[in-house]
Amino acid sequence: MSMDWSRGRIIGRGSTATVYVADRCHSGGEVFAVKSTELHRSELLKKEQQILTKLKCPQIVSYQGCEVTFENGVQLFNLFMEYAPKGTLSDAVRNGNGMEEAMVGFYARQILLGLNYLHLNGIVHCDLKGQNVLVTEQGAKISDFGCARRVEEELVISGTPAFMAPEVARGEEQGFASDVWALGCTLLEMITGKMPWQGFSDPAAVLYRIGFSGDVPEIPDYVSEQGKDFLRKCLKRDPNERWSVVELLGHEFVGKFKDSVFDSETPTTVLEGGFWDWDSLETTQDVVPTLECSCSSDSSSLRNRIQSLCSDEAFWESDDDDEWVTVRSNGEELN
Repeated sequence: MSMDWSRGRIIGRGSTATVYVADRCHSGGEVFAVKSTELHRSELLKKEQQILTKLKCPQIVSYQGCEVTFENGVQLFNLFMEYAPKGTLSDAVRNGNGMEEAMVGFYARQILLGLNYLHLNGIVHCDLKGQNVLVTEQGAKISDFGCARRVEEELVISGTPAFMAPEVARGEEQGFASDVWALGCTLLEMITGKMPWQGFSDPAAVLYRIGFSGDVPEIPDYVSEQGKDFLRKCLKRDPNERWSVVELLGHEFVGKFKDSVFDSETPTTVLEGGFWDWDSLETTQDVVPTLECSCSSDSSSLRNRIQSLCSDEAFWESDDDDEWVTVRSNGEELN
């Protein structure tokens, strides 16, 4: 069977699949992303497809279909998704300098909205990190649901060790609170330009420290008190003490990016419309009362900083594969 689309260059590699840019042959060059793996080992990608078909949220990458193809003598299962030419949050801080705190708060709110939608629908992402958050002109979008599961499903520990919560590292549970811990680690990655738990090359050593040391990732001194408080709410070692996504949406650190009159989640684009244009996106969930707080950052300069972040096309593939290790347990506890 001939394909009505053309496969382009590789833009990302995961533990079970490779992501390419692609375009439709007969639709004016419509560009999309295709995540592919050999058909005989496509169980996880098919599970991701089943999850994505049920999701529709402005802060989650959109599903565009799937197809089995025969290429170069190999059958491939292909998952089609929207293409984000700006890459990921990890790409944005790859130089190790980190983002300005105002931008971290801007993206944090959008990630929270995506997580809130998932959690309301009983889905745990299980592998939230900067590499799995796309940067688009509509803002941040959560992607890569290869580790995701419904909260009531049998526990199979999965994810990236440096972003795992203590209870996950110990193999005890992986629920909504675990996504909140991963969010805290992701924000630290955005702030510092580095993954949490620096100084460890062995994933097992990272897991042991996370699970049993009693430590939490270090928060830099230069983070504002408001930012520190938000991160501490995410990084409570006891999952029962961590703030929920709904509670975090009410925190001042992200509340300054919520319009005080019309709660319409993300702006249509941070690059136009006088910076904030709240009218055209569908609402994820009106879950918290409107907060009003002063924002010390100049909105015009913030707009310019975000425009600068989105100015160049990113290449998602990392040459340092050891930094991004995705693990899945066999159902046994991690000791």
